[in-house]
Amino acid sequence: MRIPWRPLFLDTTPALKKTPLHALHLSLGAKMVPFAGYDMPVQYPAGVMKEHLQTRTAAGLFDVSHMGQVIVKAASGTYADAAMALERLVPVDILGLKRGRQRYGFFTDDNGNILDDLMIANRGDHLLVVVNAACKEADVAHMQANLGGCSVTLLTDRALLALQGPKAETVLASLAPDVSTMKFMDVREVSLVGSPCIVSRSGYSGEDGFEISVPADKAEELAQALLSHPDCEAIGLGARDSLRLEAGLCLYGNDIDTTTSPIEASLEWAIQKVRRSGGEREGGFPGAERILAELTGGTSRRRVGLRPEGKAPVRAHAKLYADAEGRDEIGEVTSGTFGPTAEGPVAMGYLPTAQSEPGTQVFAEVRGKYLPVTVTALPFITPTYKR
Repeated sequence: MRIPWRPLFLDTTPALKKTPLHALHLSLGAKMVPFAGYDMPVQYPAGVMKEHLQTRTAAGLFDVSHMGQVIVKAASGTYADAAMALERLVPVDILGLKRGRQRYGFFTDDNGNILDDLMIANRGDHLLVVVNAACKEADVAHMQANLGGCSVTLLTDRALLALQGPKAETVLASLAPDVSTMKFMDVREVSLVGSPCIVSRSGYSGEDGFEISVPADKAEELAQALLSHPDCEAIGLGARDSLRLEAGLCLYGNDIDTTTSPIEASLEWAIQKVRRSGGEREGGFPGAERILAELTGGTSRRRVGLRPEGKAPVRAHAKLYADAEGRDEIGEVTSGTFGPTAEGPVAMGYLPTAQSEPGTQVFAEVRGKYLPVTVTALPFITPTYKR
């Protein structure tokens, strides 16, 4: 019997996962790339620059179904018990979050560093937590191990769409007029294409917009309905990155990770007074001793905005120096690209606190040269959130 030939080295790379909108991306001519274990659209035929400006001037539709949507529900059935349980893992006021509202937060570890950043919504009798794609299995395991008295359920039958831009309200209101009454960070159930969807007025672009949790089997119908509006176009991950960077928003794994504390990352605004020293529910989260100390005493380094001179982008991992000769290394760029709206290169990175004031000049190493870079207040654009 002849044994069929097999290659000596079999490809054991896990197959890329597909979102419910995968076929739609292909039909729209998307260039697909691997991202966090998924086959995702990096751009469409219009290209990153046009997609970016489309979102800043009209409306763009993003597929963010790779992100994790998690329900946290207390066995008692009360929101307060679920909120108090989650507060053991985040330095954020969850108990005081009103019904139908959401806020930004992050899991911290015992060293006071960031495990992931997330959005947390009060859905009445439970919490809806949206986590990053690359971290979702670890985040779910973390919650299941530490939220005693709560069920933690990763939703696998829903897609997530982000509709962003100054005309996002006009586009979504063409399907559901009531969304016009929503304010930034409101969350509510909305009927779209005949199906109950969870809609929040939020996003990752610096523009007004909405994030829409939709049953997976209705995702393509909803996307097609939104894209049929003349003000709306499909937008890929490339423009999503330049949009969020201009808006001064962190990307987990680049600007924040398990080597950065929330205070180093300039995210202290997300830690409410009630969880700080002297607050009603002071501490009680992983790494509280360090984080509370940094809130009052400061840190040795800070995340800052950076504007390189000229037109060449300064990319992530470029080293930052105090001098133009590259002798005194003081920091590193964590994200960098060309900002179409900022009309020049934009970046973020970490610098010693003494050199973190806007207007400070430092130098970035790019291909053996040391380019002048100016510390700049974030964001690089003016957000258009509807407050």
